[in-house]
Amino acid sequence: METLIIAFIKIVIVTLVLLTAVAYSVYAERRVSAFIQDRLGPNRVGPFGLLQPIADVVKLVFKEAIVPRDANKPLHDLAPVISLTVALATFAVIPFGNTIQLFGREIKLIIADVNIGVLYILAFSSISVYGIALAGWSSNNKYSLMGSLRSSAQMVSYELSLGLSVVGVILVTGSLRLDQVVLNQTNYLLGVIPAWNCFVQPIGFITFVVAAFAETNRQPFDLPEAEPELVGGFHTEYSGLKFGLFFLAEYAHMIVASAVITTLYLGGWHLPYIDFLDLAPMLMSIIGILTFATKVILVLLFMIVIRWTIPRFRYDQLMSLGWKVMFPMALLNIFITGLLLLIFS
Repeated sequence: METLIIAFIKIVIVTLVLLTAVAYSVYAERRVSAFIQDRLGPNRVGPFGLLQPIADVVKLVFKEAIVPRDANKPLHDLAPVISLTVALATFAVIPFGNTIQLFGREIKLIIADVNIGVLYILAFSSISVYGIALAGWSSNNKYSLMGSLRSSAQMVSYELSLGLSVVGVILVTGSLRLDQVVLNQTNYLLGVIPAWNCFVQPIGFITFVVAAFAETNRQPFDLPEAEPELVGGFHTEYSGLKFGLFFLAEYAHMIVASAVITTLYLGGWHLPYIDFLDLAPMLMSIIGILTFATKVILVLLFMIVIRWTIPRFRYDQLMSLGWKVMFPMALLNIFITGLLLLIFS
């Protein structure tokens, strides 16, 4: 019973933090894009516009939800729920810290401590395409259908590179547990350089980050909703709260992708050289959580800046990059990693 209560508390806390982060990542996107374009961005609702996300939610809740007459209404309603649920569920296996001592118990800072964490993330990232595919098909709109078909092809193409990129990390770590992946990065190369996988696996890191952009449908890979070509893509026929769920799902996927990149390649909660200091366990736990959060925010800001810096690819360029560049690079990374492990093990 104690274990179930602790798990429930962790679920509630992480869900609340994640939903708040999703809402304010929209605010961060608007402020950063305004800064890049020499504009002001939201600054009227609350101090510095900080209450703008709340105003947006209220607006979406009270907007009329219009459903096309010939749409498949059950699937039309289900699609945005799938997209958001998959994004939130993926966070269950991501360790946001090492352990913390509370009430005489050592609690792992992860919701579901499973031994197939990497496979769990890959499986749920594959399911996310169903939300977009169902949204396009159920709307009975040719532009929405084109967007969902593009998304299906794009996600299948880049999931291959995404999965193969992680194989290098699994080979180096020797485990599918995400907490072990982080612990393996707490060592130092030559006694000085943090043994983060972005240094140990540079090719895998680059391919994973690019594939993560494609998986989250972020520019320059936002072909499923290319507004100049497809009106609004897969969510053309969505309005009100259901459109808001798709909007939140995109940013939830961004946060989860940033957390996965942090966990697999940027050392997770590990702050370099902090282990050389003799600090209290509670302080170390808090520093670990703050370190993880800071890394996720920096990756998130990087994704936002890229959106407002690089123009969208053409669809043939996107597919060519996925199959002719990303896929061979991911295979090359596996070959080099296996060869080095064979030589030096």
